[in-house]
Amino acid sequence: MTFSGYRTLGGLAVLAAATTIASAAAADTWRYAFEEALEEVQGKYAQKFKEEIEANSDHEIQLFPFGTLGESVDTMEQAQAGILQFVDQSPGFTGALIPEAQVFFVPYLLPQDNESLFKFFRDSKAIHELFPPLYAEQGLELLSMFPEGEVCMTTQEPVHSPEDLNEVKFRVMTNPLLVESYKAFGATPTPLPWGEVYGAMQTGIIQGQENPRFFLESTKMYEVTDVITCIGHNNFTTAVMANKDFYDGLGEEDQQLIQNAADAAFEYILDYQVALGDESFEKIKEAKPEIEINILSEEERKPFMATSASVEEAFIGMTGDKGAEILAQMKADLEAASK
Repeated sequence: MTFSGYRTLGGLAVLAAATTIASAAAADTWRYAFEEALEEVQGKYAQKFKEEIEANSDHEIQLFPFGTLGESVDTMEQAQAGILQFVDQSPGFTGALIPEAQVFFVPYLLPQDNESLFKFFRDSKAIHELFPPLYAEQGLELLSMFPEGEVCMTTQEPVHSPEDLNEVKFRVMTNPLLVESYKAFGATPTPLPWGEVYGAMQTGIIQGQENPRFFLESTKMYEVTDVITCIGHNNFTTAVMANKDFYDGLGEEDQQLIQNAADAAFEYILDYQVALGDESFEKIKEAKPEIEINILSEEERKPFMATSASVEEAFIGMTGDKGAEILAQMKADLEAASK
């Protein structure tokens, strides 16, 4: 072998080694935190997202369920700081950060039938065009919003009208509009971090709280309550976000990879959360046969529905012209979805 031939082969070996190192460097580990357990709705979405990313790239996703990195406020701060690449958080907790996102807590705004609801989340101009710039202002890339299921109340006494909530200390998320909503319902809203809710219900510090059906079962809230009441006022919504600097710094291929994974997880979770909600009530009845579960009639719901106008006014008062624009667009999107 000539010296020049040796140099050529050596150069190829160096090139191959460099290529291997570059590939290894490109295979990143991304951190993703969410507000629920692995087998709950956000956890199942996150697992599907992870599965899609890892099946279509060399990247790895590390998942952090609720509590492993602190409360919701902690994970949001970590996402904004770039410690986390992805975070799933309900507008209920981002309301102080992005006031317009509180629109999802206007009672009776979202439809109850799944066909219209899913079409709205797929096609909504408000979600796909108006919200992303607002999230971007907070250093976040909005990837997806999706429903987690019908929200129901748990209380110690039956609720059939707003009068039944009079003077009931009702836990709400740290969300100004949710406070207004439960004031309109007749309750005494009490903002409280989730980690304190079970104990507060158990000791009587609060007498009520609301959450999606599946969450009432998985967190065993039925153990510290006597009545579950569904008034059809809301479907719990959550948002998946990426750190904006991280996302903007990716190549086009990785950005498309992330969006494809978010879309696949979105479609997967729609049917999953419906089935989970139905199963959860059956599990609650098995675990506590004496529990009272009330699904209010259309007539019983009317006094609660009548409060939505005042909550809409409060929302616009908090968010101004932008909030009014988003609310109007959401109503137009919902009308289109219902057709």
